[in-house]
Amino acid sequence: MLKRKLLFAVTFFLAILVVGFVGYLGIILFGNYAIDEKDLVLNESTTVVDQDGQEITKLFLENREIIDIDDIPQHVQAAFISIEDHRFFQHTGVDFRAIGRALYRDILSGSKAEGGSTITQQVAKNTFLSNEKSWLRKTKEVLISINLERRYSKDEILEMYLNLIYFGHGAHGIEAASKLYFDKSVSELSVEDGALLASIPKAPSHYSPFIDYERSKQRRDLVLSTMERRDYLTAEDAVRLQGKTLPTEQTTITENPAYMSYVDLVLSEAVDKYQISEKEILKGGYEIVVAMDSNAQQTTYEHFQNDATFPASTGEEMVQGSIILLNNETGGVVSAQGGRDYVRKGFNRVDGAKRQPGSTFKPLAVFAPSIEEGLFEPYSLLLDERHDFDGYSPRNYNNQYAGEITMYDAVKESANIPAVWVLDELGIDISKEYLQKQNIILADEEEGLSVALGGIEHGMSPMQIAAAYRTFANEGKYSEPYFIERIYDRNGEKVAQVNTEEIQVMSAQTAWYMTRMLEAVVEEGTGISGEFHGALAGKTGTTSIESIERATRDLWFAGFTPELSGAIWMGYDEHNSDHYLTASSSVATEAFKSVLTDLYMGEAEPMLTFEMPEGVNDLQDPIQLVEINDLSADISFGFTGGHVQLEWTASEDDRLHYRIYKKKDDVLTLIDEVVGESEYSIRGASLFSTSVYVVKPYNPQIDREGDASNLAEAKFRLFSDAS
Repeated sequence: MLKRKLLFAVTFFLAILVVGFVGYLGIILFGNYAIDEKDLVLNESTTVVDQDGQEITKLFLENREIIDIDDIPQHVQAAFISIEDHRFFQHTGVDFRAIGRALYRDILSGSKAEGGSTITQQVAKNTFLSNEKSWLRKTKEVLISINLERRYSKDEILEMYLNLIYFGHGAHGIEAASKLYFDKSVSELSVEDGALLASIPKAPSHYSPFIDYERSKQRRDLVLSTMERRDYLTAEDAVRLQGKTLPTEQTTITENPAYMSYVDLVLSEAVDKYQISEKEILKGGYEIVVAMDSNAQQTTYEHFQNDATFPASTGEEMVQGSIILLNNETGGVVSAQGGRDYVRKGFNRVDGAKRQPGSTFKPLAVFAPSIEEGLFEPYSLLLDERHDFDGYSPRNYNNQYAGEITMYDAVKESANIPAVWVLDELGIDISKEYLQKQNIILADEEEGLSVALGGIEHGMSPMQIAAAYRTFANEGKYSEPYFIERIYDRNGEKVAQVNTEEIQVMSAQTAWYMTRMLEAVVEEGTGISGEFHGALAGKTGTTSIESIERATRDLWFAGFTPELSGAIWMGYDEHNSDHYLTASSSVATEAFKSVLTDLYMGEAEPMLTFEMPEGVNDLQDPIQLVEINDLSADISFGFTGGHVQLEWTASEDDRLHYRIYKKKDDVLTLIDEVVGESEYSIRGASLFSTSVYVVKPYNPQIDREGDASNLAEAKFRLFSDAS
């Protein structure tokens, strides 16, 4: 009998061991199966900063900033441990005493109310399990919690918990909550601050001081009392701290509408260039360093909110617009506004609105390539008269024609005929090659000379035009604009960096010639409207609606200073007989100059001149031919023989040449050519015959003579050489 009892006891003991071993093995196996460490990687806010490290905005699915446990003060940790799990450092993931009390309450209440959960269990529940209330889910929670304690230290689990929990008002994790409630980092929290934060996660909608101040204070004071009972505070400190007030105004994360256009373009570039999805950006805890200048971004936004910046509307729809500014040195986008009423993920006109560029296209497609190819120079004479180009008969916008005009003046006055004539001489295929180097791809079927005037099928975006004009400012080198400088992951490791490739589109000499001619546009040509007291070169552009008299569709100005290049566009998203513009490109020009003026206000003064690159020749101001109608010729006799003295009123420009001719039998014979003079002496003149002379002004820049002066007959006058 004794043997049988002993055998039963041994068998029972072995069975318990086997069951315990199997159970323990089950805990390990289930826990290992249930715990996916990828689930422990919390969603974290991505921060967008400028090049100086100043925060521009946050991007997130959940507003969370991961913080290390070492950066959380001990008194803050103590507040959470006191109220949530005071035996945290003693149990192995599950507090069976607390569970027993919770089960007892559940049995009495006849419900499955939550209770008795440790901090570890809360991590398990909120990370790996659903919100279902059942015994099975509770069992899973226990099993996972035990395994979490096997894998991680107490500090690691507490860090997970404090970064995980929700504090209300969109704040996830203790760092975001600290900034929301106190506008400071966790490391700066006082004891009473930590107690308030510890009081909230149980029911944020009840215990937030911004929702119910009195209830929140009672809960905060309870945490302080609990800390005193757990020996984290003295009774005196607890009473003193319970007298502290609570915050009454939350620090909200507001998205500056001035940044919306730019931020969306940043997200698009992250996807397109670096293959980082928007979802990953919103939860990955990245730091994105961008090329934005916050002052420039705010300035352009404010101008776009001012109705006076834009032409009046002819219909119910708002006249829209877009502007972009690039850093000449780097090619980074300093500022970008995608519309006057832009909303997140809206239609971004910076790169989405492709419109016919009008005359802003002439320097890009016609004049710069023709200089680079050696066909013409800035003062070459171009055709400027009505002409039929195999069925295409363009007109100058003012219906005025000079017969011939220099390229300099054609650019300055935005004459159409010379641009078309030059493109005809250059060839459309050569023009396309230069455009393609700057990411401007024309359709294969676009072979017409209307390209010279911006008549392209698919249009151009403001970003494309700004980038192409930067080529002039960058000594003929093109690089693609960019928004993102660098990207760092949540561990501070650099995962992406801009790598700009420069393409030499044209020589520095051609770029400089274009700069000088585009300066003239602003100083005395079609871009004269508005004021900016700094160096500026640029070109206006207007596209018209032929079916409506004096109606315009698109208004442009593209240009550059020594530091910035940019383009501004104005027009309707959809134009029709009820929606069109009656203004000229002067409105866009004035707006661009006004932006620049405000941009430099309070900053360093803008550069007053462009700096000429080394190794290039400057473009002199144009030499103007003059009329000479006061030529006089006096003949005199001295000891050395007869002399004829010619005199005339010379131009103030001493670079102008003068050619002296002798006329006989309606034939002009060139005697000499002088520069900047107003007189000429002819020795050895005959005293017994009449001589007739003519002077013609000559412009060496264009290799062209002006009109002949009046005829001057030499008259005899006796004088001595001594006189």
